[in-house]
Amino acid sequence: MSAPDFLRLDLPALVAAMLACGTCGLLGSFLLLRRDSLLGDALSHAVLPGIIAGFALTGARSGLPMLAGALAAALAATVLITVVRRAARIESGAATGAVFTTFFAGGLVLMEVSGARSVDLDLDCVLFGQLETVVWLEAQGWSSLLDPAALAHLPRQLHLLAGVAAAVVLIVALLWRPLHLLCFDPDYAAALGLPARRLEMALNLMVAAAAVAAFEAVGSILVVAMLVCPAAALRLLTDDYRVQVLGGAALGAGLGVAGYALAGPLPAAAGLTLSLNAAGAIGTLGGIVVAAAALLRPRAAAGRREEPAIA
Repeated sequence: MSAPDFLRLDLPALVAAMLACGTCGLLGSFLLLRRDSLLGDALSHAVLPGIIAGFALTGARSGLPMLAGALAAALAATVLITVVRRAARIESGAATGAVFTTFFAGGLVLMEVSGARSVDLDLDCVLFGQLETVVWLEAQGWSSLLDPAALAHLPRQLHLLAGVAAAVVLIVALLWRPLHLLCFDPDYAAALGLPARRLEMALNLMVAAAAVAAFEAVGSILVVAMLVCPAAALRLLTDDYRVQVLGGAALGAGLGVAGYALAGPLPAAAGLTLSLNAAGAIGTLGGIVVAAAALLRPRAAAGRREEPAIA
């Protein structure tokens, strides 16, 4: 493959996969440590009505209105989960499941009545993404990476993913210590005067932003997988908070790149004349990594027991 073809067809999709999966991998560790991974699934589906509403108001798949609608839907879903849990006196998981299925079903209905299908905003796009369609047709060669005119025509998905990724990294860096306390001892965090509910809301909104930024490129199913798989794999192998969070981000980004890179060559190596869906390949790799971590867990646990105590 020539350099222009790589830059036009493969580089944008690789970067999109890396940004989407890395951001979800970073946030997934916080959800897992709080034993609230189902919330990531809930929010990645509950944002659908907000996404469709953003499209309905603008008539186009523009990033900011859809992001604003998704965040509003995530906020409403979070509040409603709390209300349902307290009013019905049921566990958090049951309330979360009831709310996100309702929101997702409502989003599918809105998709049908709003005309979203006319711009290819359909169920396949929402669930499985369209990573292969993230292309940069203006790229002419490696010099295009330094050409402002060519960079201005990068796919809009990359602009949104990069913006959300940068914002998430900045917020996590600023709230590193409070989020640590929130994950391991929320009561102690509250006793110290930290705004636990606001921190929870900030985390939920970051998950929602990551979900809506990634949904068009990789789909909501892969968002759920990347919120869970990298974090779960690291949790099986380490007890270190820093390794867990930063490793989850790195593993997510690596899975995104590896899954996209293997989606075409794997069937070709098997003699098949088809290619795999890139999002599906990434999700499958995520499951394989968790299985491998589960097999390695006894060895990792034995190694931690053999480490000398630090005075």
